[in-house]
Amino acid sequence: MDANARKKQVLIINAAPMFREFVKEKLSSENVSVEIADGRLDSFSKIIRVLPDLIIIDVESSFEEIMDLLERKMSDPNAKRIPVIISGPEMERAQISSLVQYGVVKYFSKPIKFDVFFEAIGKIIRANLSMDTTPCVLEIHHNGNVIFVEIAQGLNREKISLLKYKISEMIDNYKIKDPKVIVMMTNLQLSFVDGINVELLLDTVLADNRIQSRNVKILSLDNYMDEFIDGHAEYVGVKVLKDLTSALGSIVGKGKAEGDATEIIADSILAGEDDDTTGSVDIRFGGASGDGDGMDAEGSLLNIAIVDDDEVVRKILAQSFQAAGVTTEVFESGVKFVQAIQTKSFDLAVLDIFMQGVNGFDVLNQLRAREKPIPAIVYSQAVQREYVIQALSLGAKGYLAKPQKPEVILKKAMEILHDRI
Repeated sequence: MDANARKKQVLIINAAPMFREFVKEKLSSENVSVEIADGRLDSFSKIIRVLPDLIIIDVESSFEEIMDLLERKMSDPNAKRIPVIISGPEMERAQISSLVQYGVVKYFSKPIKFDVFFEAIGKIIRANLSMDTTPCVLEIHHNGNVIFVEIAQGLNREKISLLKYKISEMIDNYKIKDPKVIVMMTNLQLSFVDGINVELLLDTVLADNRIQSRNVKILSLDNYMDEFIDGHAEYVGVKVLKDLTSALGSIVGKGKAEGDATEIIADSILAGEDDDTTGSVDIRFGGASGDGDGMDAEGSLLNIAIVDDDEVVRKILAQSFQAAGVTTEVFESGVKFVQAIQTKSFDLAVLDIFMQGVNGFDVLNQLRAREKPIPAIVYSQAVQREYVIQALSLGAKGYLAKPQKPEVILKKAMEILHDRI
């Protein structure tokens, strides 16, 4: 039999659950055999037994055990020629180059661009891996036990598949009880040709058995979504709504009078998060956090805009973000920030509501109207419930009431950036 005709085999070593399951699902769907190994002894024995076409190693922080495994691999005449891909923390170019002697042909700094990642796998094992290239922006974040999924531009099957693992990971990391999900897709125009992708999206959201269909709300202005839900008995309980206030009220204000819903929502959002759990694993398609292309570990730094007419607030936030290794640019007015985004790109904006000229609501409208919307956190003394609802309806990813410790704002910002797919 021609060696090129046999089923390709990939061995994944020491991978985090979400990374492992997503990669395994994708490769298996492409008729690639996938083996999983954990720990030094298990990993080496499977390398020798399977002799895969490719080894993928996921490194969280320490390379010590991995280096021992790579050295043992190179000492075996049958295994030494097996190519290796490693995903791990950012490293200096010289450090990455030193891995070449161990058969490492690609190193991907996290967060990973999975389109580039799978393209590299396909080239190495000489398999034509299909990738959905539909433009799509997909974000996931949460407030309390409400998980928000925002989708813009289009429905990309690869990103939707990854969403399944992101939701489960978020529930686990933040210990969310009785999770409720709002899928926001108001910018999408759908038709029957999108049916298969809509079905995948709903199956993905409901894949975790901790999420009940009655706790899933779809925010859509498209009549097709109503028709689709009505025509599928398996989605009974899922509701399609037209505006965020109704969606939030129906999902958070269960058992309450309609007038109480806004109060419950605002109190929940303004309360913020009080746990110490770190954000989601940094994996995504594309994005600003590194180019993920082969041996090049150099990635662009995060660039965050701080928009506030209070000089003290600007300085405190700028110093806090810079201390965390994040590039910042400050703006004393909404006008100057709106002018700046015509020529500059930002990964996130932290903005006040009440500013002279162009206020925070105007800025949110501008950010939402862009081809690639810039996520924003509102940080304001305006805590009236109607302002909170209006900001969220305009696309704000979080609403923090002044004053807060800088680390609270930093944590929220990192959570939102980490949860972009």
